[in-house]
Amino acid sequence: MLAGYAVQVEHSRGRRFPEAPHPYRNDFQRDRDRVIHARAFRRLEDKTQVFTRRYSDHFRNRLTHTIEVAQITRTVAGALSLNVDLAEALALVHDLGHPPFGHAGEKALNAAMFEHGLSFDHNLHALRIVEDFEQRYAAFRGLNLTFEVREGIIKHSRDYEAAKHPELAEYLLDQKPPLEAQLIDLTDEIGYDTADLDDGYEAHLLTLEQIRTGLPVFERFFREVEAAYPQAPEKLKFNETLKRVFNRLAGDLITNTQARIEQAGIENLSDIRLHRERIAALSPAVETERKQIKNFLYENLYYSASLASEKEDAERIVSELFCFWMQNPTELPSYYRDKAQAESPPRVVCDYIAGMTDHFIIKQYEKHCAATLPKG
Repeated sequence: MLAGYAVQVEHSRGRRFPEAPHPYRNDFQRDRDRVIHARAFRRLEDKTQVFTRRYSDHFRNRLTHTIEVAQITRTVAGALSLNVDLAEALALVHDLGHPPFGHAGEKALNAAMFEHGLSFDHNLHALRIVEDFEQRYAAFRGLNLTFEVREGIIKHSRDYEAAKHPELAEYLLDQKPPLEAQLIDLTDEIGYDTADLDDGYEAHLLTLEQIRTGLPVFERFFREVEAAYPQAPEKLKFNETLKRVFNRLAGDLITNTQARIEQAGIENLSDIRLHRERIAALSPAVETERKQIKNFLYENLYYSASLASEKEDAERIVSELFCFWMQNPTELPSYYRDKAQAESPPRVVCDYIAGMTDHFIIKQYEKHCAATLPKG
């Protein structure tokens, strides 16, 4: 049974192009499956999350991160009696718009667009992917996802101002998104905060002593683990501790969101949409711990000297390729050459680069730009 404030699939605002019901899948289940079978979803396998494969084949990429977020989201949504099918679809689609090379690639792409008075937003790019770029059906362009999934793509992590984004007017920008969408930014953070600690420790870029000293919540649980498993190897003590940190974050998201629902007197979906602020949230104490983890990762991992050269390479590759295709549009594939005749050339070049995998963009750089670099 779903809660009264959950999104009921039978009350969906529907698809842009009406379709007959499926005999054994509801509309949100079909959306989930369409995302999984999309080319853009498969490309996430070769898009950097934090670490390239230079360190290990075991580290998360965009695809494995997405799968982990979907698992967390299903659990939290189920515990809150929300629509798990919708929440899962939103989790699976939430990173679809990310370019190659992780945040370094996104930073460089946005900087390149800024020079033309434009910007790059991975949420808006994801919407373009599912609305236009994916071509699998004869009856329509895109994936023809339900309104609720398209709305969640753009509103799960931020609120857009209607005056600045008239092209998004249909998405109820004056209202908050459903709880299923509100969860995604939080489950995403829970997923990557704990995963990046894990990968950073595995890559020997973070030491156990460094993590224990820098994160009080980790130290508190580590002491519990040491008392329970004094003879366990360090790696297993680390794993047991991180599991407890993970459970604290996810468990608090469930209990605190439920408490906020009750405190606000939320009874139906309209109450969620019209509430003055988002309902899904961590408690103040755990939110402080989450911020401490995030700040620790920025200070000790994301901006570490060990990763600096890779980020510089990524930014250079994206920037130089963007300039190359702006100056040489005839070198674009025919599909993008044709689009550049009718649409903004910077946006078309941006779309092309954003869709690339790490491997493909390196090949393109070697083909078009590397030969022009000075020798030695």
